[in-house]
Amino acid sequence: MHLYIAYKNYSSWSLRPWLLMRVAGIDFDETLFPFDHNDALERFAASHRIPPQVPVLVDGGCVIWDSLAIMEYLAERYPEHRLWPQDAGLRVLARCASAEMHSSFQALRSQHPMNCRTGRQVAPSVDVRRELARLKTLWELFGQAARPAGEFLCGPFGIVDAMYAPVMWRVVGYGLEVSEPFARWCRALQALPAMQAWLAAAREEPWQLAQYERIGEPLS
Repeated sequence: MHLYIAYKNYSSWSLRPWLLMRVAGIDFDETLFPFDHNDALERFAASHRIPPQVPVLVDGGCVIWDSLAIMEYLAERYPEHRLWPQDAGLRVLARCASAEMHSSFQALRSQHPMNCRTGRQVAPSVDVRRELARLKTLWELFGQAARPAGEFLCGPFGIVDAMYAPVMWRVVGYGLEVSEPFARWCRALQALPAMQAWLAAAREEPWQLAQYERIGEPLS
């Protein structure tokens, strides 16, 4: 099983399946495409007749080129890891929230791009404040649900946490605020050994994307 990703410092979509697989203990090899610095991703994508984007999971003859599709594939391939909640109602909530993350939050994504190394202040726009309020509501919904024990949205870490993991870097890295339950989830996420490994690798990367590094003012 081989996962193809991009810059660990910047690639929010790459983080999602990588983190899920590491936390779940699913073995995989990885290749990183620094797509803004060479054409390896374009050549790889052309060879598989897929869009030049990451992540991509290759498992034997199976090629999956969408982050949520990758995680659905993993949930089916490794049911013993229970990547979705067992409870049907909680599973519906987790799936809806994951799909919402997949298709929404455009203002937060565009105005506060993931940059694990950053510590900057960016005043949220009206659209971003609306999306932060939506995050607060989502966390309230999970807080009101009957859940197993654990520090994450459905108790144990799962797909829905992986889907929102890049949001943690956006909120923490740009000095944004959501709610105390969201802040607790952020702290639990940052404490994961897998997340610490991702951050350490991001800090060691030699590449910079200037368009992301110019955003905001350094946090005091």
